[in-house]
Amino acid sequence: MLDLIIDAMWLMLPAYAANSSAVMFGGGTPIDLGRNFMDGKRVLGDGKTVRGFVGGVLFGVLVGLLQIYISHYIQFFYHSLPSIPVLAIFCLSAGALFGDMIASFIKRRISLKPGSPFPIVDQLDFVAGAWILLIIVMPVWFYQTFTLKIILAVLIITPVLHFLTNILGYLMGKKKVPW
Repeated sequence: MLDLIIDAMWLMLPAYAANSSAVMFGGGTPIDLGRNFMDGKRVLGDGKTVRGFVGGVLFGVLVGLLQIYISHYIQFFYHSLPSIPVLAIFCLSAGALFGDMIASFIKRRISLKPGSPFPIVDQLDFVAGAWILLIIVMPVWFYQTFTLKIILAVLIITPVLHFLTNILGYLMGKKKVPW
C-alpha cells in the first residue's frame, strides 16, 4: 500500500509542484487581460496570471527533471520508481494549470467569486487537466503508467494534499482563503 502511495505521488509530483507553486509566482498581468466573456463576466479573473502560469509550469518541469536525475539514486534505497519522460513532465505541469484555468472559467460562468469554494472541482481540476493533456499527447504512456490503482490512489491522496497545501498558503499570506 505504501509503495502505491509513493508511486502515485511520484508520478503526479510535476503537476502538484506546478499547481501549488503558481500562486507563489503569481501576480501581474491576468491571463484574460481583464477581459469579459460574452456573458459579461470575467473570463478567468485576476487570480490567473501570466507570471503564475509560466512560473508554475517551469517549476513543475524543474521538479520533474530533478525527479529524473535523482531516480537513479533513490532506487538504491527504494524500489524502482516509475520513469517519467520529459514530455510527460511538461504535460503534467502545463495540463495541471490548464485544468485549474478551466475550473476558474466554469466558476465565473456560474457566478462563483474568485476564492469561493467549489468542492471536488477545486481539489481535482488540476489532476483532470494533467491527465487529459497526457491522454491527448501520450496516450500509450498514460494508460501503461496510470493503472486503476494509481488513479484511485491519486484521487484519494490529492484532496488531502490540496487541503494541507492551501492551509499552508493561507498561513504564509499567499492565499486569501484557506481552501
